[in-house]
Amino acid sequence: MALVIAVTAVSGIATYLTVQQERDRLTTDLEHRVWLLAEGLKESTGPLIAEAPSKRLDRIVEKISAGKQVEGIAVFDNSGKPVSLSKGLAGKLPDDLNFILKDHEGETGKGTYEKVDSLPMYIYALPTTIDGNVNTGMVVIFTDISYIEEHISGIWRRNFIRILANALIISVITLVIVRWSIIGPIAQMSEWIKSMHRGKADGLFKLPKEGIFEPISKEISSIVKSLAIARTQVEEEARLRNQADSKWTAERLKLHVREKLQDSKLIVVSNREPYMHVRSGKLIECLSPASGLVTALDPILKACSGLWVAHGSGNADRETVDNKDMVLVPPDNPQYVLKRIWLSQEEEAGYYYGLSNEGLWPLCHIAHTRPTFRIDDWARYQEVNLRFARSLDDEIGKGTYIFIQDYHFSILPRLIKQRHPDAKIALFWHIPWPNPEAFGICPWKREILHGMLGADLIGFHTQYHCNNFLETVDRTLECRTNWENFSTTRSGHSTIVKPFPISVDFSGQPLGPIGQSKEDLLRELGVRASVFGIGVDRLDYTKGIIERLRAVERFIEKNPEYREVFTFVQIGAPSREHIKSYHDFVGEVLSEVDRINWKFQSANWKPIVFLKRHFSHAEIEPFYRHADLCMVTSLHDGMNLVAKEFIASREDEKGALILSTFAGASRELRDAILVNPYDIEQMANSIKTALEMDSSEQIERMRKMREIVRENNIYRWAANIITELTNIRAS
Repeated sequence: MALVIAVTAVSGIATYLTVQQERDRLTTDLEHRVWLLAEGLKESTGPLIAEAPSKRLDRIVEKISAGKQVEGIAVFDNSGKPVSLSKGLAGKLPDDLNFILKDHEGETGKGTYEKVDSLPMYIYALPTTIDGNVNTGMVVIFTDISYIEEHISGIWRRNFIRILANALIISVITLVIVRWSIIGPIAQMSEWIKSMHRGKADGLFKLPKEGIFEPISKEISSIVKSLAIARTQVEEEARLRNQADSKWTAERLKLHVREKLQDSKLIVVSNREPYMHVRSGKLIECLSPASGLVTALDPILKACSGLWVAHGSGNADRETVDNKDMVLVPPDNPQYVLKRIWLSQEEEAGYYYGLSNEGLWPLCHIAHTRPTFRIDDWARYQEVNLRFARSLDDEIGKGTYIFIQDYHFSILPRLIKQRHPDAKIALFWHIPWPNPEAFGICPWKREILHGMLGADLIGFHTQYHCNNFLETVDRTLECRTNWENFSTTRSGHSTIVKPFPISVDFSGQPLGPIGQSKEDLLRELGVRASVFGIGVDRLDYTKGIIERLRAVERFIEKNPEYREVFTFVQIGAPSREHIKSYHDFVGEVLSEVDRINWKFQSANWKPIVFLKRHFSHAEIEPFYRHADLCMVTSLHDGMNLVAKEFIASREDEKGALILSTFAGASRELRDAILVNPYDIEQMANSIKTALEMDSSEQIERMRKMREIVRENNIYRWAANIITELTNIRAS
């Protein structure tokens, strides 16, 4: 109603202004025409007035009076007596013409608007002359102006009809808009909320994203997303509880894989190979790099006699393969095939060290290291992914499952799907997925996302990373995201996105005796201390090693009684030192270690022992089992298995875990001492808390965390992914 009133008022004002302009135009035009007519009569009638009565004068008056809208003409002599009068004025001329005739001295004309015989007139009087200077009388022209009022009335009438029509149209349109844009969505939302209460909501309710609905649309979308996430987490927890009575082992995983895959073929693709051949003198040795991934996937491939495709990086790898670049592994009891892909130094520099680890790695880890994007690296990355895809052409048949590992192969799923549409593909992303704004700086974000969505299943460590990925896809690509079942559909192909928190090999079986005591271990390190902490990391800027060392420094400053009592052992495995940022980071770590030790050390003690080399799991085990605390202070991490390895090693249920809230493991291990790795003061205090924690509290916390890791070990992780992947085919 307010809109109708406003439109009516505006239209009325506009019409009034139009009428005034039109009235002014018509009257100006009338006055000008009458003036021209009077000027024409002025000279012709002047001499004839003196001869009155004059038939010639009468003929002139009658002829001019016959003009359109001229009601009549009257001619007067100097005494004011009419000497000629047109027939149209007979009986209509006012008795008193003083309002016209007076004050007409000289040659000036005068016009006025009066009613004559109830008819609106414009009366114009102009003195007549002879030879331009002798005043002989006056000519008066009477013009009917009723046509002006009729024209003005017509304007008002037409505009009134137009205003009514506009009001009617606006009312109808408003009712339609309200019905379809407001009442309709509100009714739908009401029904959808009722369905949500009943647990029967079908998909995500969508309101228009523009205008008045934008705020409520955002809020409802956020609520729905939270509800869907919460429901997924509850269902997952219930599923895990139902399975908790049966522990997962390598043998159980083998049986599970055989049951799920039946006669289908499984292919695993990764950058790192599970077995490498290296030359040692004249002998060739086969080594299996310490890797949680190998621990999980090796039993799967053994169970189904599958195929593992990876980059051949051992210096004797080429000497041990057949003419198809394949070798049976493990060497002592061959059960599956390893196919090696050869890369040139240029390809490895661009694909692995370049885009993968100078581009995607810092892009996905919020550790404030700027990613580097080079077009040549992107070209090498595409070439290597395509080479891996082509290497699978002869291996993929009917019913083949493909399990791709990590960010090195983001576009591989699409390349395989284009060549083999029936293949079922899973991609597991082992590192975090950042928020859409952070990922948006990547020059090839669309190509990478499009490539990943060639997979039928994408796994991340946490639900949070799944949410980030789906939001990134939603903002970047034309697709349809379903937050109910966490899937996205692009060009008719659907991809499920789910969390699969990776873990360690922890079956709960006794580990056996420890090879050496705590005292012997510390003695070998050359320090005299009674308690120590452990940190185990690749030398990577995302691991928070510098922050950890400064926390140890601050702890000693605040608690001088722990000098010559507490030592922190940092194991740092060299990593990617071809990359300048990693090379510089190692130098920074060494500098910090030297600075802090110089500040506090004594003859037989130093606060930090830094061991820069690769350690096998067997070598690390004594540190885990004897340490009073373990620090995992990642600035950003997908999961971080060091935390779980430490827990799995603590059969005595002693020790404390200090864990970064920015590591994926913190989502599961809530009984750890959780810290912000950027808060040095908090971490220093957490060291004191860990060292002085009551034994019973240590046991209670460790027991809970061990149960979580035991139930959700690496074999369950692999089983869940295989189950989900095979269910896709079944559906």
